[in-house]
Amino acid sequence: MLSEIIGFSVRFRSVVAAMAILLLGYGSFRVSQAGLDIFPEFSPKQVIIQTEAPGYSAEQLETTVTQPIENAIAGLIGLDTVRSESIQGLSVVTAIFDEDSDVFRNRTLVALQIASLATILPDGVASPQTVPLSSSSATVLTIGIQSDRLNLMQLRSLVDWTIVPRLMAVDGVADVNIFGGDVKQLQIQLDPDSLRRFDLSIEDVSNATSALVKVSGGGF
Repeated sequence: MLSEIIGFSVRFRSVVAAMAILLLGYGSFRVSQAGLDIFPEFSPKQVIIQTEAPGYSAEQLETTVTQPIENAIAGLIGLDTVRSESIQGLSVVTAIFDEDSDVFRNRTLVALQIASLATILPDGVASPQTVPLSSSSATVLTIGIQSDRLNLMQLRSLVDWTIVPRLMAVDGVADVNIFGGDVKQLQIQLDPDSLRRFDLSIEDVSNATSALVKVSGGGF
């Protein structure tokens, strides 16, 4: 068989050369039209749920946050396995679905299940969030920030308003996930007696607050 192929190639070398040139040209055209990616996607169909809980230890998160999330998604259609990790201030639950499932449907099912957990989770725990879709090579760098001069709230404000916008401006950066620190809040506590004295309603205070936020651009 091999000798016949060699004999045909020698006898009709012009035909073989023409076929090789055509094949090379077609391959070059297909390469120029191909989509760019690092590797073909090989990660499983998974949905990652992150829940931020400042001040909670890993043991507290495991029992009060991670386990309720696992129980909530345990009966989802197509769910294969559930993995979880609880570290100080952050709970990460990874739901892995069947390979033939639709990842967008999976995300919708998970979102519907965790939406009902807001009233069950302890005070001070943020609502569970699903991590945006990304490739298997998405996590490029993990950064920890600490300071001897700034407290946890100042560090979180520095990350939210200075570091993250600069990272997102870098070409190729799709998302930056943040956890830890104390989120700065503006709380308005109403005094009913003062409202009656100045003849104000809660709606008046709400409108004044909205106007203040627009003027300040959201920064205080």
